[in-house]
Amino acid sequence: MAYVRIGVVTFPGSLDDTDAARAVRYAGAEPVRLWHADRDLRGVDAVILPGGFSYGDYLRCGAIARFSPVMGELIPAAQAGLPVLGICNGFQILCEAHLLPGALTRNAGLRFIDRVVRVRIEDTGTPWTADYAQDQEISVVLKSGEGAYVADPATLAALTAGGQVLARYASGNPNGSADDIAGVTNQAGNVVGLMPHPEHAVDPLTGPSADGLGFFSSVLRSVVPA
Repeated sequence: MAYVRIGVVTFPGSLDDTDAARAVRYAGAEPVRLWHADRDLRGVDAVILPGGFSYGDYLRCGAIARFSPVMGELIPAAQAGLPVLGICNGFQILCEAHLLPGALTRNAGLRFIDRVVRVRIEDTGTPWTADYAQDQEISVVLKSGEGAYVADPATLAALTAGGQVLARYASGNPNGSADDIAGVTNQAGNVVGLMPHPEHAVDPLTGPSADGLGFFSSVLRSVVPA
């Protein structure tokens, strides 16, 4: 599957771009480095927005990154169907860009969380989760200070009714997210945001498990290479 090319965007302050590129290689695809100032997605088949602190998280997490040149290219591509995965800060950026509903706010207790969590996959119909079984529980790493997912009651009801809740925390709610939500999708299912880090769980030698690899192997079988 090496002909599948997955773009990994680096913003000033990104921390997990190298880990995301490594996960792409583990899955058997070619990671393509994209820079925040790029105005060309270089013909990639999918894009990952990694975790970190884009632009130092000034103003609001993801608020500046949403207006970067690369997002000017990515937003219409995502709206046209390009598979996009936003992890942690990438999830925040996707919400700021209105590619995903809701927002991420300070954790309950106002503390940074860094721990292994159990997450239940509730939507296997996306390009990023097709290799998982319905309601499969996986062990991944959560590390964030502003990871509590919030949305108004009507949006939360619509997400549940429309099958847009990608994943929920399965071992207690670590950060106060509404409805235990750990990840959501857009209505089309091609844009996914996930607060925990699957890229830190692709090899038992360096992570709590290899459970996160399914996100990256799934997209390989879901995209049609350009």
